[in-house]
Amino acid sequence: MLKRILWILFAALAIIIGLYPGVYFIFDRKFGLLASKDDALLNNIFWNTAFYIHIVFGGIALLVGWVQFSNKLRAKNLSLHRTIGKVYVMGVLLSSIAGIYVALFATGGIITSLGFLSLGVIWFWTTLTAYFSIRKGKLKQHENSMIYSYAACFAAVTLRVWLPLLVMIFKDFITAYTIVAWLCWVPNLVVATLIVRERSFPNISSAV
Repeated sequence: MLKRILWILFAALAIIIGLYPGVYFIFDRKFGLLASKDDALLNNIFWNTAFYIHIVFGGIALLVGWVQFSNKLRAKNLSLHRTIGKVYVMGVLLSSIAGIYVALFATGGIITSLGFLSLGVIWFWTTLTAYFSIRKGKLKQHENSMIYSYAACFAAVTLRVWLPLLVMIFKDFITAYTIVAWLCWVPNLVVATLIVRERSFPNISSAV
């Protein structure tokens, strides 16, 4: 029962935040994180292009990626699983590359930039590893790499969970944003590592 509830929560958060980038096309330009950017950056065509590529394709990746962990879907329709996988990989590659560029201009300075830059590189690399693994028929490596990839992708969700809490704690957006640049993805990868280890050694707890 608990597992089912967590799965529903996981899927719901992925869908909600996956659709969230649409808000940036509805509200004023100073909405959300854009409120912390100066006018020069907001009027920069290269930054704007990268920002919207990042949020749109990142949203698509988040929106479809969680479905790939459904064993029922893979068993019933492998071709659909592969199609969704291609959409996910394309979304990640475009979003991560754009995100790496956007990270160079992150609010909060070098520490914030390094946090988001590291996330972008890890997201790109784990996804590319997953793609080439399945092309070579290395199913286990593909599955493990996808776990890490989606853990990085899910940073879009955990960022929006942690950020308001950190703002309330520190009463300062810059401090909160600097911390969340790392907190939104490092714990995710720790959890992914535990999942991968459990998959590799399913009976380790009973052996101790």
